[in-house]
Amino acid sequence: MSRVPMLIGNWKMNKTLQEARDFAQRLGQQSMHLKPGCEYAICAPYTSLHLLRVMLPAQVQLGAQNVYHEVSGAYTGEISAPMLVDFGTKFVLAGHSERRAIFGESNEMIARKVSTIMKAGMTPILCVGETIAEREAGQTEHVVKEQVLSGLANLESGEVETLVIAYEPVWAIGTGKTASVDDAGQVIGWIRQILVDQFSSSVANHVRILYGGSVKADNIASFVGHPEIDGGLVGGASLEADSFVGMAKAIEGGQR
Repeated sequence: MSRVPMLIGNWKMNKTLQEARDFAQRLGQQSMHLKPGCEYAICAPYTSLHLLRVMLPAQVQLGAQNVYHEVSGAYTGEISAPMLVDFGTKFVLAGHSERRAIFGESNEMIARKVSTIMKAGMTPILCVGETIAEREAGQTEHVVKEQVLSGLANLESGEVETLVIAYEPVWAIGTGKTASVDDAGQVIGWIRQILVDQFSSSVANHVRILYGGSVKADNIASFVGHPEIDGGLVGGASLEADSFVGMAKAIEGGQR
């Protein structure tokens, strides 16, 4: 089946309100290049969500980078799913490698977050990927399978087919190193087979699986051109509106 490709920007801990405003204005000036054949979103810091809700071009959805799995309570410093819904948030990242490695989020916690995001009516983007040590030890498939199955453990089949998975090899995030198209496609094909085995071919064919890891305008078309890869989850290259638009144009030219 044909899956609509995606371009998702992850700003991480970047941009003040003024910088976010400048980005949105610049992107709005070039919004004619954001064609309807692709779905777009920006996962911004919480502090910018209220601004971007009204300033991003209509083609670009709002995303958040994290959420807590409880809907309210004594969890100082956390943000709940209902709070994100108030902003009009469409997508929420769950299980990004930085959350796993730096903040110690377990597979169980990530699974609870995925379920919470889904139940709130938003779309989880479940991030999975191996470290360089795991890759060199030949553990890529084992690690990725464990992350996928645990992340989806609390969902029904009908819910699974509506979410997004992002394969981000940890060794390629922010390092300038990029997996080859064939390597990325092989792992993403493996992820899709996991979905076939655990759920069904129909579910697997609906789920969009993105690649992330030093993606930019000059290589994103080659990834999207692979039959298994449905777009990109992009970090640094999404911080500038011109670069974001450049990737949008490249995706349009490289669609399979």
